Parts: sequence; C-alpha cells; structure tokens
Amino acid sequence: MSFRTIEWRDDAVIMIDQTRLPMEEIYQRYTDFNAVAEAIKGMVVRGAPAIGVAAAMGVALGAREIIADTQESFFRQLDNVCDVMARTRPTAVNLFWAIERMKQKAQSLKGSPLDTIRAGLKEEAIRIEAEDLAICKNIGKHGADLIPVGATVLTHCNAGGLATAGYGTALGVIRAAHEAGKKIQVFSDETRPWLQGARLTTWELMKDKIPVTLISDNMAGFFMSRGEITCCVVGADRIAANGDTANKIGTFSVAVLAKEHGIPFYVAAPVSTLDLSLSDGSQIPIEERPTTEVTHIRGLPIAPEGVKVRNPSFDVTPAKYITAIITEHGVAKGNYQEELAALAAV
Repeated sequence: MSFRTIEWRDDAVIMIDQTRLPMEEIYQRYTDFNAVAEAIKGMVVRGAPAIGVAAAMGVALGAREIIADTQESFFRQLDNVCDVMARTRPTAVNLFWAIERMKQKAQSLKGSPLDTIRAGLKEEAIRIEAEDLAICKNIGKHGADLIPVGATVLTHCNAGGLATAGYGTALGVIRAAHEAGKKIQVFSDETRPWLQGARLTTWELMKDKIPVTLISDNMAGFFMSRGEITCCVVGADRIAANGDTANKIGTFSVAVLAKEHGIPFYVAAPVSTLDLSLSDGSQIPIEERPTTEVTHIRGLPIAPEGVKVRNPSFDVTPAKYITAIITEHGVAKGNYQEELAALAAV
C-alpha cells in the first residue's frame, strides 16, 4: 500500500488523519488512550476493522499508563480503559470484538508481572493489525472470483485500506479483481454527509491507478437503469445472524435499486463483523451523529440555521437484497442463517 492507515511505531499509535483527506496526507501520533478514543469518535480513524485495530492499540496504550501496586488495581483500571474505548462508536461490532480479545489476553496473563501483561497487550494489538491485513487479502481473493472481466463496480462509502489495517474489504475485492487483470472500473458514490466516497475511496483508487468515476449518491439509479453498473460491492459494520447488514447510511437505497435492476449486490466483511447474537438487523444499534455533519461542510453552513435535522450514521440492508456475503473464510450465498454460522466456526 502507498499509505498506512494505522500502526504501532516507536511506542505510539500512528494514524492517518482521514478528516484531512484528500487535501492533506497528515499522520497523527497518539501516546494516550483517551486521545485514541477521541480520534475514533472524531472520525480521524473510521471503518469497522480499522476501528477495531485502533481500539486494541488504545487499550494497549491505556495499560501502559496504568499506575498500580496490585493486580486487582491494575485490572480495575484496565476495565475502565476498555469502557472508554467501548463508548466511542456503538454500531461497529469489530470495536467490541477487539476490546474483548484484549481483555481475554490480559486475563490469560493474570498473575504475571504487570510489565509482562502490558507487553502482552501491546503484542496482541500489533497481532490484530497484522491479522486484519491478511484477512482483507483473503476477502479480496474470494470476492474477485465474483467480479466479471470488464465489470463496472459500484461501491458506497469507503471500505478500503483506510477502513482497515490495509487493502480493504469491498475495495479489497476490487483491488484483487484489478490485480487479476480483469480490467474493471469503479463508480464511487460520494456518500453524504461525510463524503467518504468522494474524499477517501477515490483518493485510494487513484493512488493505485484503478479507474474510478465519482458520482453523487442520487445518481446510482440513473446509471443502473442505463446498464452502466455490473455489480455492487460494499462493506459492513455489523451483520446479524440472518444476514441483515448494517453499513454506512445510503447502502440500503443502493441495494434496493440493485435488486430492481437485477444487479448483484455483494457485502464484503471479516468474520469479526458477524454478530450472531442478533437474530436480525432490527436489533443492531444505529449511531446518530451530530447534526452539524448535515448542515455544514468543513465548517461552512449549507442549510438554514435552526433547521431540524436527523443524522443516522448507518442503515440496515435486509438479507433479501444481498446476493452474497464475502468473508475471509469463504462466501455465503443465500442461506445466511446456516452459512454465516458455518463460516464463523472455521
């Protein structure tokens, strides 16, 4: 990759500041877990897998900051660190998966010297980052087989290297198809209100010299009706047991349009995004973000002052609109209740 989304370097967490893209490629350095939590809330880092990596690294930083004379005091303070990280973004299940994994690592070292526990947590966070990159490569490999030669692929939001430790989920599929010589091109929805498609997806693909065309969110149906879209590939922040999928707001609309036009609609996500404890998408918590994200762009007002605003950050696409769900362990195609459970058990 020509950039790094997040990494542990010189005892600090280094993250590309996604709020500054595409105008500036700025890397921020974090040595405090509260600052990492604020970076997650403030969208400096975003995308479910990348949020999980950031949370794990934040917990490792927090463990390093703890001053304790006893194991009991250390673990009590570590629980507080984990609680702070858990309150950052409610929809992305990878956040909670990563925090739980860090807790389990700490528990496995209980009774060891505190410095050993701290070192173990740092190693685990770095391992989660490395695993995420390998997972994305496998998602890409499985997904590329579904993309026809010469396809035009529509994607929504940014499920690329910026949303992961690198390579991407939906963009991982696109990258793998491109690398396989399939001569594809991409249509990227701008993705209001944060414009992740316009700011981030196009930036990534242009860096990799993958042909990309930017369209506004309300143009997708037009291009589908003209036969200019071959298939759709998006990411996910949480997938229920029945295959209902939460992703960036606007994904549901794209899926409905794709169904109407007979266009395959694929979801690409790691198994850690599966939440099999939820029977369906109605149980997925949906984050509501600040109204200024809708009324302003980069601090400039675009709506009348005082207007009533709703700003859900995600919507849920029912499984009936999803052609297949692509994971690092394979592809589920329709019988999601059984197939997702089987993939999660691999």
